[in-house]
Amino acid sequence: MILSDKTLRKMIDSGELKVDPLVEESIQPASIDCTLGSHYLVVDDTAMDVLTLDSEIKYREINEDSITIPPKSFVLATIQEYVELPNDLTAFVEGRSSIGRMGLFIQNAGWVDPGFKGRITLEVYNANSLPIKLQKGRRICQLVFCKMDQAADNPYDGKYQGQDKSVGSRVFKDSEVG
Repeated sequence: MILSDKTLRKMIDSGELKVDPLVEESIQPASIDCTLGSHYLVVDDTAMDVLTLDSEIKYREINEDSITIPPKSFVLATIQEYVELPNDLTAFVEGRSSIGRMGLFIQNAGWVDPGFKGRITLEVYNANSLPIKLQKGRRICQLVFCKMDQAADNPYDGKYQGQDKSVGSRVFKDSEVG
């Protein structure tokens, strides 16, 4: 079940769900808009010949209030809001329609697991033929919250728990079942 604005306000007011900072205008009928932070990661293609699933990826770190993303380019970005989900709630990160219509794809691989705490890292891709300039504080994505049928037995406590800025792929830390 996707949660309504009324339910989201109630959960935030009670402290059950944390999204901070949060302005009233960010609460939409069935989601919460989140804003762009100022921390970015770009794959350092001078430090590697190929990306693999079993080796650490090298990134260049950028701390700026704005960034221009070249055409057909990919960056990792973070949101300004710190989010804490209870153990019976999950969230999907969706790009805003107005942003997608510019050719800028915003996503978070998969969803935000129950029990997650931190700032969400976004995968951002400029599919346009022109550069796109982004500014800190602009609404960039939305979180759509879904109530689970019951609380998770094992809420999220993984390799991205507590992240406070953009975090690169840690797939190399996965233990494969084989």
